[in-house]
Amino acid sequence: MITSNIGKIFLDAYNEEYGTNYDARGFFLEQFYPLFFDQNKYMMTAGNSPLENPKLSWDDMIKGKKPYETPEQRKSRFEKLINKIDESEADASIARGYASLDVTATTSGQVTDMKLPNSQEEIYTSWMGDALGIGVQGGFSILFSKKEILLDIFKGWKLYRESLNKTSMLKGNQINTWNGQWLSHYYDDRVYDEKMPLAGYNPYNTNNDGLINIDTQTWTKILIGISRKYDNSQLLGYIYSIGQTNTTIGFVPFDLSQIRRPIHLYKKIFGMHNSRNAEDLWGTALGFKMACTYGGIGIKAMEPKGLQDYVYPKGNKDPKQPKAPKNENEQINFNVYKIWILAMLNNDDLWEKSQELAELLNEASCNKDKSISTKPKNLVEAMLNATNKKLFVEAATEVIPFITKIDEFKGIVKEIHSMPTDNVPYFLTLLRFQYKTLK
Repeated sequence: MITSNIGKIFLDAYNEEYGTNYDARGFFLEQFYPLFFDQNKYMMTAGNSPLENPKLSWDDMIKGKKPYETPEQRKSRFEKLINKIDESEADASIARGYASLDVTATTSGQVTDMKLPNSQEEIYTSWMGDALGIGVQGGFSILFSKKEILLDIFKGWKLYRESLNKTSMLKGNQINTWNGQWLSHYYDDRVYDEKMPLAGYNPYNTNNDGLINIDTQTWTKILIGISRKYDNSQLLGYIYSIGQTNTTIGFVPFDLSQIRRPIHLYKKIFGMHNSRNAEDLWGTALGFKMACTYGGIGIKAMEPKGLQDYVYPKGNKDPKQPKAPKNENEQINFNVYKIWILAMLNNDDLWEKSQELAELLNEASCNKDKSISTKPKNLVEAMLNATNKKLFVEAATEVIPFITKIDEFKGIVKEIHSMPTDNVPYFLTLLRFQYKTLK
């Protein structure tokens, strides 16, 4: 099972990093269980294992309405779990992410009469693997096999325990959600301070009952952080959800170079100012689950919300025309739209080409001869409303008499005409935004 495999990769990396020689059972007994479960609040849910008491309400215990279990009660549950692992075949009650042996259960797997090689080591590492899942908005978690990322997640475990113990109203069982918030914080060198690792870290919200939850981080912020930290171009992730029913999307490749690209372009063109606020807008057009259906997470999945009507108008309508930003937030959104389009075009030179063409069209539409000023303006608008090569070239031909730099104008139009057909709507959208910038 994938949780066992990830747990094993982590354990090997831990032993190498810290000079230890733990096997899975030893690490679980000496490090994992005491940190995650042998305290008032659990760091992760124990599912339907002997560690969990379904009759207890965590909310009631946190609010002080009912007492926490005693150390003796926890020890009894722990011993039941260990005995069951020693004596039973691996299933969902003792191994995290595994199927139930009851074929009628909602978490059952495919039926087989083959004896699967599930060792006790794999059962123990499944707990570690599940605890390394990175929770993202949409209710899913991501497992990465890159050992450096697993060790980075581990660095946040003790900090979550400290936060649970210091903050009486903070809910437990949210290790995967914590992992996502921790990584996005840990990988942000603008705020992370190794001497004060939780300075500036505030992933919490308080509900009406006074209970404090950890907000789920967006997949984009987590992956932006990973792409900022590591130079890998490709990273394979396993997408899943463990609950009353287990949901699996499967293995999905993440193209870190494409995730980095719009972030770098934004900083290159617009500078560092507000670049952090811009990060909130990436990847908002698609939900995470939908983005995974593309077969890989890259620049397409980074699309900001609300841009489609500018690129591909519905029906026979003209494309939506940009409006001049009225405040800083609208300006950031305006800039993000332009950068994502440029990243989709995958040709930085087209930024200058779109600016040059926008300037030529702006000049043509502002003819000082009032007797003919309406005509060039209408012709320019027809050119800006074009949605394909044919309409664009036809409209450009009509505009030529009002262009001062004809050779430059024809050169850009010719370049657009030679573009791959799929790129043309994106370039024309970028042109409309550049034109509105001048206006």
